[in-house]
Amino acid sequence: MRLDDNPALQAALKRGAVLPVYVWAPETENRWLPGAASRWWLHHSLERLAASLEHLRSRLVIIRGDPASALALTARETGAASVLWNRRYEPEEAAVEQRVSRALADAGIRGESFAGSLLFDPDGVRTTQGQPFKVFTPFWRACLALVAPPGSLPAPRELPAPDSWPPSLPLGELGLSPRIDWAEGIRDAWAPGEAGAVAALDEFLARSADSYASGRNRPDTRGTSRLSPHLHFGEISPRRVWHDTLRHAGPDDRSGAKRGADEFLRQMGWREFAYHLLRHQPHTPESPLRPEFADFPWREDPGALDAWREGRIGYPFVDAGMRELWTTGWMHNRVRMVVASFLIKDLLIDWREGAKWFWDTLVDADLANNTLGWQWVAGCGADAAPFFRIFNPVLQGEKFDPGGAYVRRWVPELRSLPDRWIHRPWEAPGSVIERAGVVLGKTYPRPIVDHAFARDRALDSLALLRKKQ
Repeated sequence: MRLDDNPALQAALKRGAVLPVYVWAPETENRWLPGAASRWWLHHSLERLAASLEHLRSRLVIIRGDPASALALTARETGAASVLWNRRYEPEEAAVEQRVSRALADAGIRGESFAGSLLFDPDGVRTTQGQPFKVFTPFWRACLALVAPPGSLPAPRELPAPDSWPPSLPLGELGLSPRIDWAEGIRDAWAPGEAGAVAALDEFLARSADSYASGRNRPDTRGTSRLSPHLHFGEISPRRVWHDTLRHAGPDDRSGAKRGADEFLRQMGWREFAYHLLRHQPHTPESPLRPEFADFPWREDPGALDAWREGRIGYPFVDAGMRELWTTGWMHNRVRMVVASFLIKDLLIDWREGAKWFWDTLVDADLANNTLGWQWVAGCGADAAPFFRIFNPVLQGEKFDPGGAYVRRWVPELRSLPDRWIHRPWEAPGSVIERAGVVLGKTYPRPIVDHAFARDRALDSLALLRKKQ
C-alpha cells in the first residue's frame, strides 16, 4: 500500500508500463480475512493509494474474485508479460501466492515475488543446527549478525501507463466501510495511508524516540510509535523505519537517543520474530505451540467474556484498555498484556477467544503478532511468559498509570476519584466514593472476580493439567 521502498514496483518500472492491481477475495477459504476495524483501515488505505497513483497519472485497478484466475485473466487481456508482488507470510496468503504462480505459469506469464514487508527473510534465520528459532533473544542476535537491511528505494516520480486500462470496480463496492458508522473514534485517532505513516514516524522520532526505552510502557503518555497498523498494511517499509531511526539516533552509543533507538529496533525485532514463528509454525493461530496446553481446562463463561469485551469487569486499568480498543481500534502494548492476562488467568477463558476479539477490533490486527502476543501471555507459545506469571491489574495500573490519567480518559465515571483509589475504587472509603459521584454496582461495576481467588484458581488449573500429563 505504498510507492516508497516498494521492491515489486521498482522491478516493474524497469520492464515498461505498469498496471497497479488490487484483488479483494472475500469468497476464498481464507479463515483470516480482515476484521471490521481492519476493513475500515483497508478501505481508506486503498483510497489514499489510488489518489497517489492518480497524482502520477496512473490508477488503481480493483478486482473482486479469486486472485489466481483474476490476475491471470487480467494479464492476458492487457498483454502483460509479468505479474510482480511483495511476499506475504501468513499461511493462507502464502497458499494464495502459490496458486497465483501456477495460474500465471499455465498462462505463459512470468510471476515474481519480492521481499518488501520484513527486515530479514524468515527462512534465512536459523540456529547453528539449521532449525527455526523458538526463543527471541538468540533469534534477534542471529538477525543482527546478518548483513544489515539495505537502504530503502525511492518512490517513483512517474509511472508509465499501459495503452489501455481494464475495467475496475469502484472502491465502495467492496463493502469495506461499515454500514453503520461506528468508526468515528477510529477516524479521529488515525490517518491511514502512506502519508499518514510517514507523518507518524516523523512525529515519533521528533517527540518520543529518545525516551522510548523508559517511556514505552506508559499508556498515560504517547511514548510509542503507533506504527503497527501502517506496517501491517505496508504503508511504510520496515527498512525505512530502521534506517530513519538509526539516522535520528546518531553514532553516540552513550546518548539517550541511541538507547531509545536500540530498544525500539528490538521491538521491531519482535515483529520479525512473530513472522518467523508463523512461517515455521503455521498451526499456531488456532493451536498452542506447546502441545501440553491443548487440554487446559478452560471455563465457558459467556457473561464474563462479554463483560471483558465491553470494558466492565470492574478493574479500571483493564476496563480502560478495552474501551480504548473499542473506541480507537488500538491498545497500548503494556495494557494488551494486562487485559490478556486477565481474560486467560483471572477468568480462565481460552486465549483464542481473546485473539478473535482483537482480530476483529484492532486496526493493526496482524496474524503473526496477534498469535505471538496471546500465546506469550497464555504461556503456551514460543518464548512465553510462564503460565504462573499472572499480572495483578491493580498493581500494573498503579505502576504504569500512577496518576490515573489513562483510566480517567477511558473510564470517565471514575474521573473524580483521588489517585490513591483510581485503580481500586472498591477499597475507597464510602465518603470518598460518594464525593466522587461513584456508585459501585451502578455507575461502575464491582470487580467481576477477586484477583487473589482467581490467581489461586488459575494455579490450581495449571496443577490439574500437569497431573493429567
